[in-house]
Order: sequence, then C-alpha cells, then structure tokens
Amino acid sequence: MRLVVAITGASGVIYGIRTLEVLKRLKIDTHLIITEWGGKNIKIETDSTADYVKSLATRYYEDDNMAAPVSSGSFKVDGMIVIPCSTKTLASIANAFDDSLVSRAAGVCIKEQRKLVLVPRETPLSKIHLKNMTKLASTSAVILPAMPGFYHRPKTMDDLINHLVGKVLDQFNIDHSLFKRWSGG
Repeated sequence: MRLVVAITGASGVIYGIRTLEVLKRLKIDTHLIITEWGGKNIKIETDSTADYVKSLATRYYEDDNMAAPVSSGSFKVDGMIVIPCSTKTLASIANAFDDSLVSRAAGVCIKEQRKLVLVPRETPLSKIHLKNMTKLASTSAVILPAMPGFYHRPKTMDDLINHLVGKVLDQFNIDHSLFKRWSGG
C-alpha cells in the first residue's frame, strides 16, 4: 500500500504524527507533505521536530514542489490523508485551486477517484466551512473530523489520539489495534 500523508496548519498535528508512526510500524509506503504552518505547529504543539516527523515517511516533499511525483495522476497511490486539515487547505481542495502540493495531490485523488480522507480540526464551523465539506463529500472525499469518541473508555490523551487515527486507518481497511471496538454490550 502507498499513501500520501499531509500535515497542514490546523491544530492537532499530533494526529498526523501518530498516523505516520503507526504506518511506519506497519511498513506502509508513505509520501509526506508538511505545509509551512504544519511545520510551525509541530514546534508549537509537540516536543517532536520536523526532522523526526519527516523520518517517519518513506519520502518527503516540500509543499511548493509542484513537480513532486504525488502531483501526477500517473503516480499510483492508494489514497491520501490530510491530518489535520486546515480550513484553508479544505477550501483550496474544495475549489480545485491546486495552489500547493497538498491541494494538488488531493485534487489528483479526487480526479482519479482514489480515497481521500480529510481530518478537519476547527471549531466552531462556519457555513462556508460546512459548504466546502459538503462539496468535498459529494466527491470521493471522506470528511472525518477530529472528534473524540468515548465508547472505548479512553483513559489518556494517547487513547483519544489513537482512536481517531484508528478511524482514519479503517477508511483504508488497514488492520490495527489502536482502540477497542464497540461491542454493543
């Protein structure tokens, strides 16, 4: 399996980092893009460095590198995860701006009908945000907001982070044991 992973400037970069850690452990080929503000939020929100995050990926591309392989539909990938997805990036993807490598690679997934999972982390949401999400949901995109679940009875922040990351991996049918599944009883 080959996935593109993008970390953008929304709060919640730990979700992207954990996703990369798990995908590396599972030996999944990852192609990483970090936006300028994604990189800044790594410094602001975590004890990780950008170099550490880049080391988790199979390949890394700068967000302004429009010649990167992931910008072309002829480069085969199984899909893309934008985690977290800023509302700016969401708007760019929804309106096909293709003004960055992240939005171009996401647009390629849409046009090639490949799985695209967007993890917005913003609250409250405006009508504009919701319209952009609706527009993307009408394509092949999956809108998977960073909303915690509690049926697995989380005890730590890691439990909450792992739950969301597990929900993202479920979208690609990637086996994991990041959280206890609902048993209904």
